[in-house]
Amino acid sequence: MRRTTRVSVAAMAVSLLALAACGRSDTPAGQETSAAPVASTDLSGTVTVWAMGTEGEALGDFSKAFTDKYPNVKIDVTAIPWDAAHDKIATAIAAKQTPDVSMIGTTWMGEFASTGGLDPTPDVVDKSTFFDGAWGSTVVGDVSYGVPWYVETRVLYLDTALAQKANVSPTPATWADLTATAKGLQNAGAQWGINLQPGQTGAWQTFLPFAWQAGANLMSSDGKLTLDTPEMVKALTYYQSFFTDKVAPTALPDGTLEPDFVAGKIGSFISGPWEIGTLKTLDAGVMSKITLAPLPADVKPASFIGGSDLAVFKNTKNRDASWAFVQWLSDPKTQAAWYTTTSDLPAVQSAWTLGTLATDPALKVFGDQMKNGVAAPAIPTWEQIAGVIDTELEKVCKSGEDPAQAAKNIQQQADQIGTGL
Repeated sequence: MRRTTRVSVAAMAVSLLALAACGRSDTPAGQETSAAPVASTDLSGTVTVWAMGTEGEALGDFSKAFTDKYPNVKIDVTAIPWDAAHDKIATAIAAKQTPDVSMIGTTWMGEFASTGGLDPTPDVVDKSTFFDGAWGSTVVGDVSYGVPWYVETRVLYLDTALAQKANVSPTPATWADLTATAKGLQNAGAQWGINLQPGQTGAWQTFLPFAWQAGANLMSSDGKLTLDTPEMVKALTYYQSFFTDKVAPTALPDGTLEPDFVAGKIGSFISGPWEIGTLKTLDAGVMSKITLAPLPADVKPASFIGGSDLAVFKNTKNRDASWAFVQWLSDPKTQAAWYTTTSDLPAVQSAWTLGTLATDPALKVFGDQMKNGVAAPAIPTWEQIAGVIDTELEKVCKSGEDPAQAAKNIQQQADQIGTGL
């Protein structure tokens, strides 16, 4: 999830299993094993929805295709700023005054599911239709509490002309290739061969793919945090090498990344799909000058997968219509239309075979990368732990902290924070 007002489908409705709704368990999150069935016929009443950023602005008009299908249902969307959304949802759950449906940032799912405030996902939802990494963001304690709505992942943006001049691969497949490419771009004239986040808020999203590529698992099978493994140390060491070798900058003024990339001062960087629009505002023909490539692998390929999920609250007054609306938003044709409306990348895999999503070569790179996207652990305390990773990563990149010591510090602080489960 990126907390911006950009972000990143009308319409074809999908039917739900025609079963009557029944009572739901009040068992705490992580102990529920199934959800009550939902009905798809005779839907009526109002469904209140909270949505953030661009999605909140667009969803009201977009949902008309759903109400055309179900004329007795009204969709009432309230747009919520991202910077106020977390606390507003937390307060609403505590007061039992929630909407029926809300967007939930993927890194918030563990926290809000653990309160018992979210309705478990009905079995009628087919998890196999979603990208695995995206579905994983909804699962807390082996139970899903929503569906992925839109997704985002990270790929490598690279200056093609510089790569040709340096005679290096514009699509590095391994860590060794990435090092050679970044150094080659610098030798060919770029001030910096690659830009990587050197700590600070959100840097974990750039770093953790390297840990997953090295084979790291952030949690053990019995639910314990494992953040000081040899694989984590290996990733920290490799990440640090770009700063030690002065191939990546330890500081970059806000707002200069994209202009410097277009100007050839930065040879490559890792980021998400929103950068395409930003780069095009600087150079309308920029896509013909750059290469988008999947992130290189070490023992396996991996990238971060984020975005936003949709959840129905336990206190919903219109559960059947709420889940019907969520299911409709998860239909492949609806997701493809939503992409056309907002540029949000679909969480449903088959939507990528439709329209522009199937023909745009840049989007194909993101779609391919999504197949090995990994979500952060869905635990209530993840954002606190992520903050620890950001802080220690900054020490590694800027102060030369020993990667093994950094991993040890991350583990010790994470153990103190706990998982919240």
